[in-house]
Amino acid sequence: MGVLQGSKKGNSPYTWLIPFAGFALLVLAWALLSRFSGWSRQVFPGPLTVLISMAELVADGTLIRHTVASLYRVTIGFYLAAGLGIPLGIALGMTKGLRALVNPLIQFLRPISPLAWIPLAMLWFGIGDPPAIFLIFLSSFFPLVVSTTIAVDGINPTYFHVAANFNFSLFETVARLIIPAIVPEVITALRMTVTISWLVVVAAEMIAVQSGLGFLILDARNALRMDYVMDGMVVIGLVGLALDRLMRKLGRLEEVSWHKMSH
Repeated sequence: MGVLQGSKKGNSPYTWLIPFAGFALLVLAWALLSRFSGWSRQVFPGPLTVLISMAELVADGTLIRHTVASLYRVTIGFYLAAGLGIPLGIALGMTKGLRALVNPLIQFLRPISPLAWIPLAMLWFGIGDPPAIFLIFLSSFFPLVVSTTIAVDGINPTYFHVAANFNFSLFETVARLIIPAIVPEVITALRMTVTISWLVVVAAEMIAVQSGLGFLILDARNALRMDYVMDGMVVIGLVGLALDRLMRKLGRLEEVSWHKMSH
């Protein structure tokens, strides 16, 4: 037992290197493929070429400007979806009659890809931020509603009986019982939906706006600058990784859930 514990302690300082080793292998495979695939550097640039062009885009502010534009749209659309979807999910989970009325409509709209709404979004909102924000909202809203509804519906009914015995008001029931109980499930749903939002904004920016990482990739493709295209792809991956890390830190809120504190 002591040997096992010692080995764990001995390995722990190096565990942070494992993700970097994975990225190093990816870059190595990329470099080898770009060198020996037979494609020209204009078609498939290597890591060094992409790094140099990224430095150029950062130096003139282009990459930062487009990244900020994409993050702005994701933030607005995602917050709107969370601010409306989670309360609606709580209401549906608590009220079976309302759920019977609204759930079929949600299940009808949920499978429709947000990208299918692009023509309507452009007609309704024109060109610019509103259609992209609308698409992001749609991509996050329905998953959050469904996940929250399932989480509320899964709460043990005994807890609601206890709340009734203590004469909890509706506000107290939601604030002191439902919200702490569904925190883990909602955090997981938020992690999934923020990634979906990031995917959707890039696709929407290729059609409906004149800025953002999606627009940068499309514009670079038209100019036959594949290095700029890959710069955009690299930043998309890095931002997606950062967003997932941020949402994972929110997972610490699970510690405040009453059903974990009671164990």
